[in-house]
Amino acid sequence: MLKRNLWILFAVIALAILPLVIHHGGDAEFTGADGLAEAVITEIQPDYKPWASPLWEPPSGEIESLLFALQAAIGAGLVGFYFGRRTSPAKTMDPK
Repeated sequence: MLKRNLWILFAVIALAILPLVIHHGGDAEFTGADGLAEAVITEIQPDYKPWASPLWEPPSGEIESLLFALQAAIGAGLVGFYFGRRTSPAKTMDPK
C-alpha cells in the first residue's frame, strides 16, 4: 500500500513540475480557446458577426482569472464531497 501511494505521489509531483520544465521558446502567450476560435472563424469568413455577447465583462484579466479559479475550486469541492460521501461507510442510528 505504501509503495502504491509513493508512486501516486511521485506522479502528482511530476504532473505539477513537468509543465514548468518544458520550455517552448520563452515567448509563449497564454490565450483562451475562445480567442483562438474567433481568430480562425474570422480568417475563414471575414464578415462573420457573433450572434451573442457576454452579459458582463470582468474589469480586468486578474478578476477573470480569479473567477475561473473560484469556479474550478467549487467544482473540485463538489466532486470531492460526492466521492467522499459515496465511499464513506454508512452511519446508522442504532438506539442501543
